Amino acid sequence: MYTCANCNVLACASGNKDKLPSNCPMHKAQEIKELFKEYQQEDNSRFYIVSSSAEAIGYCQWPRLKETIEFCKSMGYHRIGIAFCKGLKKEAKIVADLFRTRHFDVVSVICKTGGISKEAAGIPEECKIHPHEFEAMCNPIAQAYFLNEQNTEFNIAIGLCVGHDSLFYKYSHAPVTTLVAKDRVLAHNPCGAIYCAEGYFKNRL
Repeated sequence: MYTCANCNVLACASGNKDKLPSNCPMHKAQEIKELFKEYQQEDNSRFYIVSSSAEAIGYCQWPRLKETIEFCKSMGYHRIGIAFCKGLKKEAKIVADLFRTRHFDVVSVICKTGGISKEAAGIPEECKIHPHEFEAMCNPIAQAYFLNEQNTEFNIAIGLCVGHDSLFYKYSHAPVTTLVAKDRVLAHNPCGAIYCAEGYFKNRL
């Protein structure tokens, strides 16, 4: 079992392979060598080099939004897809408008598309936010379908629910990045709970 999150050696980052922990995945040298060949595939190679270059150029200067824009420009993308949560419609509009000012075509699809009731998806009344009222189910598979239909080259997820985002990634034909990870309690800053996990949030996690 690999436990990189608890490693204090970090030989991978230092380049010093003499002190590898016994369960370090770097002991699988042959597998790593084979996997590295995937970066030599033409589409992966350019994608990886451009993203790594954006990381370096904007390091500690660009917010993630600008990094995403610059990455898309460097990749030569023209049509960008946005899959967003109804609760972040305002934010999605700002992002869409910003991309348009940078001369991208932007296709956006809201999570509630289809207007299908949660009951139809098998969600019981007690698991609805407002039981016995109409609530439209989130529809990430349809969001992916409609963006695929529009031939988006790169998709941006804005505030999709945990699990719903996973289904969107699964069905999206284009690569996906998450611009906003939803956290209704912490103004969409999940790291807040991590930073406070041993303090203020200890009894809430």
